[in-house]
Amino acid sequence: MGDIRLRPPQLRPGRALAHTPGASGSGSPHRSDSRPPQTPRGARPSDPDGRLGTTPPVPGRPTSLFLLLGLPAVLFTLITWQVVAEGPLLDADAAASRALVHPDRFSELLADLGNVPVAVPVLVLALAYVTRRHRRIGTHHWWLPAVSAALLMALVPALIVPLKELTDRPGTPVVPPATGYYPSGHTATAAVAYGAATLLLLPWLNSVRARRALLALCAALNLGVGFGLVRRGYHWPLDVVASWCLCTVLVSLLWLFLSRSNRRTSAGTPSRCTGPS
Repeated sequence: MGDIRLRPPQLRPGRALAHTPGASGSGSPHRSDSRPPQTPRGARPSDPDGRLGTTPPVPGRPTSLFLLLGLPAVLFTLITWQVVAEGPLLDADAAASRALVHPDRFSELLADLGNVPVAVPVLVLALAYVTRRHRRIGTHHWWLPAVSAALLMALVPALIVPLKELTDRPGTPVVPPATGYYPSGHTATAAVAYGAATLLLLPWLNSVRARRALLALCAALNLGVGFGLVRRGYHWPLDVVASWCLCTVLVSLLWLFLSRSNRRTSAGTPSRCTGPS
């Protein structure tokens, strides 16, 4: 024990110099062989939010939140201000309405897809299916996704009706003289019902093609409802666009809530096969 003295570590011949920059036979300061290194952390390009990411850059959470929450909220506020103040944006709205309005049976059928008796039962079927699947696999808080979506659907009239009374906007020349057309209730009903149903069903689809098809169907239904309402003359274009902006915020909040709940459930569940990812 008395012969042991503290001294710097000595390099031994034949040993791999794994952490010695420029060592003979070392292709990287982090490797002990001549193989090319993986992309070091410092060389990874940052994503739009300035955080280290992969190639190609992946949008970070702040960017996604702005696109899903901030931008639609700003647009909705701007449109509402123009409607209340009767700003110049209404002139462009009226011009677009004159160019698009052409009442026919097809546009009326599209507009009817936003009726409560049509859109809400679709959501109810999705709620029943998802709840049944969660109960079958024994998911903790199996009732939470369905209850959350149902509460969001019930929130729609609680938001739309006061806004209609506040703005008191008259309808297009095609409809009988009345007020309270802004924002569009049919558009909001369709957006939340079909959007929430899509969010609930997506995790249970194993195929990427099936998920894309469901998303495309949801988008087509909402676009069809909006086009039908404007084409039929039931609403001004801004009535529809404003409802889309408002409901984008609502559905995005539901998505964030369900994602957080799923992460908590996964963290507290032992590793086992509990259903599709």
